[in-house]
Amino acid sequence: MVKRKYDPYYKQAKKEGYRSRAAYKLMEISERFYIIEEDDNVVDLGAAPGGWLQVAREFTTGRVVGIDISPIEPIEGVLTLRADLRESSTVSKVQELMGEVDVVLCDAAPNLSGAWSYDHARSIELAESALMFACETLSIGGNFVCKVFQGDMLDEFIKKAREHFRIVRVFTPKASRKESAEVYVVGKDYFRSPINVGDMFTVEILGMGKEGDGIAKVEDFVVFVPDTSPGDRVRIKIKKVAPSYAKGEITKKRNM
Repeated sequence: MVKRKYDPYYKQAKKEGYRSRAAYKLMEISERFYIIEEDDNVVDLGAAPGGWLQVAREFTTGRVVGIDISPIEPIEGVLTLRADLRESSTVSKVQELMGEVDVVLCDAAPNLSGAWSYDHARSIELAESALMFACETLSIGGNFVCKVFQGDMLDEFIKKAREHFRIVRVFTPKASRKESAEVYVVGKDYFRSPINVGDMFTVEILGMGKEGDGIAKVEDFVVFVPDTSPGDRVRIKIKKVAPSYAKGEITKKRNM
């Protein structure tokens, strides 16, 4: 309570009627990265007590849905669901209610144990669930914001986000407490690829790229394969996925 007394964002939130100081984090993120457009449909995961829902409602005339395992006090113009973001039934319910989703937000955090490596791992696990939810509900071109605790698993999470969004940034709002290890991963312009990292395919090399890699196609999606020549038929594993191409490595070469 002593910290709150001298926290300018807490006092400002109380004065302006926001349910949490976190409201100012979303304001800054959205204004910096143009996350929420005026007619977007927005889903907020881990939404209690509702500060981000209040901001989303102000930013858009579209539908706003908040999801949390804890109850959320009603907010005018906002639909709230008491549900677990990790459950497939929650995804289905959101798709049924909203149809097209333009923005997925997640300011959720695990209950802290005080053991940093454990808390960081649980934060990443929660963030990965939010990313999966976003990939299953977002329309093409949609945006994603997710809180994550800093640590050695953060880079891998950012790498996963880059497999689905054309632009990925890591940002710390001014309203984040100085002692906090939280950062926000911002994904813009969601895209869908017919392939994913780790997928295996047998492909024929159709030509050569400018950098000397062989070119194959999977459902008309270009895949670059090093150490191959036109006419080669190879078994590959996808190592990288970008918006307009992927890279694979040979696991087995086959005779034509």
